[in-house]
Amino acid sequence: QVRLVESGGGLVQPGGSLRLSCKASTSRFNDFTMGWYRLAPGSQRGLVASISSGGRTNYADSVKGRFTISRDNAKDTLYLQMNSLKPEDTAVYYCNVAPAAWNNAWGPGTQVTVSS
Repeated sequence: QVRLVESGGGLVQPGGSLRLSCKASTSRFNDFTMGWYRLAPGSQRGLVASISSGGRTNYADSVKGRFTISRDNAKDTLYLQMNSLKPEDTAVYYCNVAPAAWNNAWGPGTQVTVSS
């Protein structure tokens, strides 16, 4: 069973930046397309960015041009660089396999709060 642990969240002002990390406890990390999901109050958890094992990326329209997803297969780690953050980016961010997440692999997530 894969274990995913997210980190790097925090409180940031509008326009600021954060870099999230997700460490996976599997030797097969580079076999999978991975994604970052977020869950905001009153909303359903949604996929915001994904990256294939070969590095092909996709982004939700709401984050395109501001967020960059990357991965280090040697370190079994997924990243999300978030720039020009907006209050509507406030959410708990999770990583998981994409686009169909594994229900038993959700980690604790990391809280991102964008507020002045």
